Amino acid sequence: MDSERDDSVKRFALIMAALASFLTPFIGSSVNIALPSIAEEFEIDAIILGWIPTSYLLTSAILLLPFGRVADIFGRKIIFTYGILIYTVASLFCGLSTSGTTLIVFRIFQGVGSAMIFGNAVAILTSVFPPEERGKALGINIAGISLGLTLGPFLGGVMTHYIGWRSIFLFNVPIGIIIIAAILKVKGEWAEARGEKFDLTGTFLFSTSLILLIYGFSSLPERFALLLSASGLLLLILFVAFERKTEQPILNIEIFKNRTFAVNNLAALTSYMPSISVVFLMSLYLQYIMGLNPSESGAILLSLPLFITIFSPVAGKLSDVVEERFISSSGLVLMSVSLFLLSGKDLVVLQIAAILSALGIGMAFFAAPNTKIVMGAVGSRFYGVASATLSTMRVLGQMLGMGVAMLFISISVGKTQLNPSNYAQFTKSIELTFTLFAIFCLIGAVASILKFHDL
Repeated sequence: MDSERDDSVKRFALIMAALASFLTPFIGSSVNIALPSIAEEFEIDAIILGWIPTSYLLTSAILLLPFGRVADIFGRKIIFTYGILIYTVASLFCGLSTSGTTLIVFRIFQGVGSAMIFGNAVAILTSVFPPEERGKALGINIAGISLGLTLGPFLGGVMTHYIGWRSIFLFNVPIGIIIIAAILKVKGEWAEARGEKFDLTGTFLFSTSLILLIYGFSSLPERFALLLSASGLLLLILFVAFERKTEQPILNIEIFKNRTFAVNNLAALTSYMPSISVVFLMSLYLQYIMGLNPSESGAILLSLPLFITIFSPVAGKLSDVVEERFISSSGLVLMSVSLFLLSGKDLVVLQIAAILSALGIGMAFFAAPNTKIVMGAVGSRFYGVASATLSTMRVLGQMLGMGVAMLFISISVGKTQLNPSNYAQFTKSIELTFTLFAIFCLIGAVASILKFHDL
């Protein structure tokens, strides 16, 4: 009987984790395809349009570390359950939004739910499955992530074209309900830090600094934007200083004394800057400039996550044979070359698809070896902190990438709707954004290839 009950718990935990792991990358990759349709319905300018994906990313980045700590203290299952509940309700209201502003507000709530889900699914799987069964369970969970990334652009494009953009958000609701039903079947709770204090001051400093930095950055070249960005940078410095002194921080700053860990986290930050923003900009480019419909655009953009999914296992296996830093740096070089090519003029559809495919291969060859380097740079007692830090760098990279894209759109196009009169300026903003990302990837490649001898 106990064996049957254990099998039931494992089965429901796996269903819960795999579906949750599918939802978050799916919504992130599919919404970008729907942006032109959303802009047309709500008559919003390119800057406001950029905040639809950015608000979700920013909220996730702000709350990822705090909710990771909250889950350690109060229980991973309860935080995950509330997270998927918030995410599901927010998805419903996103689909019922009546303006660009209300959509952004509900996207923020989606980000809250995503931050509560993020990481807890894997932690619950690790707790439920014994070591000899854990690899298979985690593999199925990763398959859910890959499926979300792969289907997002294509399925999102088809749904937007034939049913309407609201269907993307409403699609999340029944899946969310299934996840809630599954998690309620998972018995037990896990809270390794129960009774410890929550770092409220550190959370406030970290969250406020990111809000000021990103909002200020995206509002440039307005004068007040410089003040906001400078204030955000100052608070970030204060956050680092405070975390070094507090006994139970949300982020253990001491771990960054390990140069291998610190430098490869920096490389991860630069590598993830193009990920979401490339899909965001190319979705607008394919539909506005090239005149494709959402379904056609989604099919082209599918090449990026598809090649990431195909080549990630290859890169992982190769890193067991060849030194990881050579593979990760080669991936960043390929990303840099791809971004330089993508910034070129007069590209045809097949060229764009081929370049996005190469970019996906570069991302795949960087990500798995980079993760292996980062996790191998610390002792086992720091695995949780290292994993959370690397996840935060990924989200921050995506968020900063969107900030850069919005900055160049603001400078080139201004606060106006995209139309034939400003297409040339919009194309210029894309060229500048991709060129800057290519330079950042080259810097990351240099950092990744370096070998440090940490004490």
